[in-house]
Amino acid sequence: MFGKTQDPIETYIESPEKLKSLYRRVLLVVSLSQVFGGAGLAAGITVGALLAQQMLGTDAYAGVPSALFTLGSAGAALIVGKLSQRYGRRTGLSAGFIVGGVGAIGVVIAAIINSVILLFASLLIYGAGTATNLQARYAGTDLANNKQRATAISTTMVMTTFGAVAGPNLVDVMGKIAVSIGVPALAGPFILSATAFILAGLVLFIMLRPDPLEIAKMIEAHKQETEHGNKIESFNKKVSNKRGLTVGATVMVLTQIVMVAIMTMTPVHMKHHGHGLSEVGIVIGFHVGAMYLPSLVTGILVDKVGRTVMSIASGVTLLFAGLLAAFAPSDSMVLLIIALSLLGLGWNFGLISGTAQIVDSTEPSTRAKTQGKMDVLVALAGASGGALSGMVVANASYATLSLAGGLLSLILIPVVIWSIKSLR
Repeated sequence: MFGKTQDPIETYIESPEKLKSLYRRVLLVVSLSQVFGGAGLAAGITVGALLAQQMLGTDAYAGVPSALFTLGSAGAALIVGKLSQRYGRRTGLSAGFIVGGVGAIGVVIAAIINSVILLFASLLIYGAGTATNLQARYAGTDLANNKQRATAISTTMVMTTFGAVAGPNLVDVMGKIAVSIGVPALAGPFILSATAFILAGLVLFIMLRPDPLEIAKMIEAHKQETEHGNKIESFNKKVSNKRGLTVGATVMVLTQIVMVAIMTMTPVHMKHHGHGLSEVGIVIGFHVGAMYLPSLVTGILVDKVGRTVMSIASGVTLLFAGLLAAFAPSDSMVLLIIALSLLGLGWNFGLISGTAQIVDSTEPSTRAKTQGKMDVLVALAGASGGALSGMVVANASYATLSLAGGLLSLILIPVVIWSIKSLR
């Protein structure tokens, strides 16, 4: 068995053309899985808070579903990262998506039997799909050079748009299908989530061969055998890597907190002011589209103008999103769409620039495990934002939440300035 897999790996090391061809094929396979993953992710986001509100009978805990599946995604990110490091991206990512699909099935069953305990437990498991959908972006970078990494990240993310935009806009359709088979309407989108996550996992399990991370580790080992760097260069690289990890993680964590907090309570805010489920789906659809659709351009910008500039752009964009969401009239669909679109765009800038920093600062031998740990922080940040958002709105207002989120995003600017000064 070992002999059968060794020869192709050596071929990729010796042939740059075959390596480029494999890189393109990996991007294609991961992108295909992201179409399904995006649908599974977005459908749950759209109605999670509304389902909890319906089952619990109060707004105070409407942010709990978002908190639970982001908390679940934290544990899943760590496990998927370790699985990927040990067994390859194919095993880690396919397992994560399929487990997420099982969680979505649990949510549907919880809605049918009206079990809040099963709902909360299933949302934790559903978080595995969320974590895997996010971690899949790293798979496209394993075989990319440092001038291709942000573009590779963005290529996989932009494919998520097709599923992510379709998901919220299928809320009404899935609701009607659910009712026709005796399932509560708000559980309908989770039927879509279950199907989409499981299909994403199967695509990766069947098609992601040979494994890009395994190839990358072999190439790294080969370089270490043929090149001998001095100790000073090695030390400087380690210091630079730690700084890059710190900045990249901070950018991703702050953007995640702000995005999740405002996004989570927008459907509840809209429902309170007379908007229907289809209108909620439209707003969230624009939001999720803005999270992923600009990715291809964002990736090119991050590679061309730099991680620093785009991190600052993220903070400024999120500020405008928070201000507009806070002060826009509650009956204005247009302004809500613009505010949530800016929110998604700011998150997009932050995630891609932060992720590029993380990839720049890791080696293949420890890359997946480190990336998993970074995504744990991102998931915990999202869980915090989701949990606190409902309490802030219940005790203050949606405007207060949005304004606080916009102001919090400004912390990105001094963090980036610190990273520039510390490099001098």
